[in-house]
Amino acid sequence: MITKITSVKNKLIKNLVLLHSKSRARREQGLIIIEGIKEIQLALMTNIEIQQLYYCVDIITKDEVDNIIGETSSLIEYFEVSKEVYNKISYRESTGGIVVVARTPIKSLNELKPANNSIFVVLESVEKPGNLGAIARIADGAGVSGIIVSDPRADVFNPNSIRASLGCVFTTDIVVADTQQTIDWLKMNNIKICAAELNASEKYHNLNLRGKIALVFGTEATGLTEKWIKLADQRLKIPMLGQIDSLNVSASVAVVVYEAMRQRNFVV
Repeated sequence: MITKITSVKNKLIKNLVLLHSKSRARREQGLIIIEGIKEIQLALMTNIEIQQLYYCVDIITKDEVDNIIGETSSLIEYFEVSKEVYNKISYRESTGGIVVVARTPIKSLNELKPANNSIFVVLESVEKPGNLGAIARIADGAGVSGIIVSDPRADVFNPNSIRASLGCVFTTDIVVADTQQTIDWLKMNNIKICAAELNASEKYHNLNLRGKIALVFGTEATGLTEKWIKLADQRLKIPMLGQIDSLNVSASVAVVVYEAMRQRNFVV
């Protein structure tokens, strides 16, 4: 059964707008918003539980929606919305006419499975959802074993994170934990801690980044806290030849992660 919605004052639409804009609402309801065909497809690939689907018939047909959603369509509540309503609930022009509400995926540190050559990215107090999303996309591309977000200041599944990741927040294992939990887990699993730090003496490409490692990055404003710097097995820096002292954190992650992959003789 498909329910049609033509009013932006509909209570479901109002709640969608709330979920889009308020992390507290997403947290309390245990729900996230996903828009965009690619993002939804990647979410489905990783068995994200989609509860509701809103589509605009002026942009996409029901048959096209069913082709995207596949066999899980019978478990999802469908809503056909007018163009006015769709414009209210979508925040991008090129989302393909679909917005879905899904259960927030939650993973714990114990669900991460370190292997001999695993690379983990640890982000301390990440502030910007766009950076987190970009890093998730990098992690997916490089085959990183997981991202641990330590003491976050941004919602992992903020719509901006999902958008910037192109859906890779679903294809990469992302765990939220506090700093001490993260440190304890890394040490318990004998994972070498490599801290990216402006005042480090060693350049990233001169260090051994093989084996089980955690590449730890801080915020762009203040970098890593002393706790991470003091306990690190290795401290590394990216050399800067101009006037600025550091890269955007997502760019820094890309540089160091792909160096770690290069040292593993990574070949496609």
